[in-house]
Amino acid sequence: MVKPENNLNQKKTKIGILGGTFDPAHKGHLEISKQAKKILELKNIIWAITKQNPFKNTSKTDLKNRIKFAKKIIGKNNFIKVKFYEEKVLSNKTIDLINYLNKDKKFEIYFIMGADNLINFHKWYKWKSIIKKCNLLVFDRQGYKAKSLKSVTYNGVNKNRLSFINFKKVNISSSQLRKI
Repeated sequence: MVKPENNLNQKKTKIGILGGTFDPAHKGHLEISKQAKKILELKNIIWAITKQNPFKNTSKTDLKNRIKFAKKIIGKNNFIKVKFYEEKVLSNKTIDLINYLNKDKKFEIYFIMGADNLINFHKWYKWKSIIKKCNLLVFDRQGYKAKSLKSVTYNGVNKNRLSFINFKKVNISSSQLRKI
């Protein structure tokens, strides 16, 4: 007699998602991706590029060129996949992307962000659902750690679902680069 497969015993593939406009992508994105892969032994990291961040002004560079530049920045780091999902998911909401990627429940997802994003994460659409469906991996950014550790999100989340990484290697942001 053949027993049906039990998916509960199968180990899930660990992946990371780093979302944003990537306007522009830069070495900071690359370095935190490398660190996340190393620390958590992630198979892949998806750079999920969005047309527009709902909390920021319109992107300066068109989507096609942002995707092209992001692919150039990653170079030979084949574990990073640059993707635009909004046409498939029919949404730019993080929770909808997570649900789409994990519809078969075969991934253990780590959502990667900077400490600056943790400060206002409680304003994201269905932020509590995001935390229930994936782990947060938060990288420190100069000048944001103290404020992020006092945030609504940090104080309202199960700390088993959130890892805070002290990271001083790169101190740059897309906003700073756009000012140059």
